[in-house]
Amino acid sequence: MKALVAMSGGVDSSVAAALMQDEGYDVIGVTLKQWESENGEMPLAGCCTVSDSEDARRVAAQLEVPYYVLDYVDEFTEKVVDHFGKMYAAGKTPNPCIECNRRVRFSVLLERTAALGCDVLVTGHHARIRKDASGYHLIRAVDGSKDQSYVLHMLRQRDLAKVRLPVGEMTKIKVREYATKLGLRTADKPDSQDLCFVGDGSYRDFIRSRFPEAARPGPLVMSDGTHLAEHQGMVDFTIGQRRGLGVALGDRRYVVDIKPETSTVVLGTREELLATGCRVEDVSFIADGPPLERAIAVKIRYRSEPVPASLDNDGDGWHVLFEKPQLAVAPGQAAVFYAGDEVLGGGTISEAIR
Repeated sequence: MKALVAMSGGVDSSVAAALMQDEGYDVIGVTLKQWESENGEMPLAGCCTVSDSEDARRVAAQLEVPYYVLDYVDEFTEKVVDHFGKMYAAGKTPNPCIECNRRVRFSVLLERTAALGCDVLVTGHHARIRKDASGYHLIRAVDGSKDQSYVLHMLRQRDLAKVRLPVGEMTKIKVREYATKLGLRTADKPDSQDLCFVGDGSYRDFIRSRFPEAARPGPLVMSDGTHLAEHQGMVDFTIGQRRGLGVALGDRRYVVDIKPETSTVVLGTREELLATGCRVEDVSFIADGPPLERAIAVKIRYRSEPVPASLDNDGDGWHVLFEKPQLAVAPGQAAVFYAGDEVLGGGTISEAIR
């Protein structure tokens, strides 16, 4: 049995490779080169850097497994980075890590799994896969504080049949203890929180330099139309924001709307920010079809908890209605559907319903 392990240079994927060896698999390690600096090398800051690749290579050497770096810069640029800029230009707040999983990472790696004659694709994501008579199920990780099931909601039955997520069965503490026991160089390496294509700058500076249309100045207005000031670019704002608005107001105000056609940013009260639901596009279901039960829980931000809701299709597409109104429902973010600890599927928020 052979396993292709996506090695990011972090402790989770390092341990995933070691665990598959323990199960008797012949392991092949790979890193995707998805972004490069001006000299054509992998970036020096962010995630997926030169040092990350070197850490992955050294762990592979420690485990005595072959290791390769695969170049997918062009695909990543087109499908993730350019999409990121277009979303901001449309007044939305995208999640590039989800788009990477949806548009590049898993499709590429599953193709390579087959091409290299491997039986399974292994990643270091903190989530779990279960199989029963009804098929494959994606479950939240044992370590709830590290759960990454939200960013895997686009996987389908054919994907889960080939994917293994071994560290999802462990707490992060146990992962590090296991790496320490094996003497892996990544045992104490901090988790990366940065975007690989932004590096050591801010994503706003990156967008300004690469996608100037997303940084067009425009009016900052109240929800009643009162003009407050001119802002320096839509990229500086996201739905729900209340700090760094560029104006001093007596009461708390939040960004409640962004109108890309006129570059208008609208401020309003907390009550005006509340949404009773949202419309969702690019929807997929892990079971390859919608759940029979319309009562679900939905997670609208990576760090939020799922909230009770109902899911329905009105003929014009899928929409979610929350049991209680929710704050800061931001178009461009993912809405992920859950039943208890199981991920049912999800999509991209296209519009808040107020």
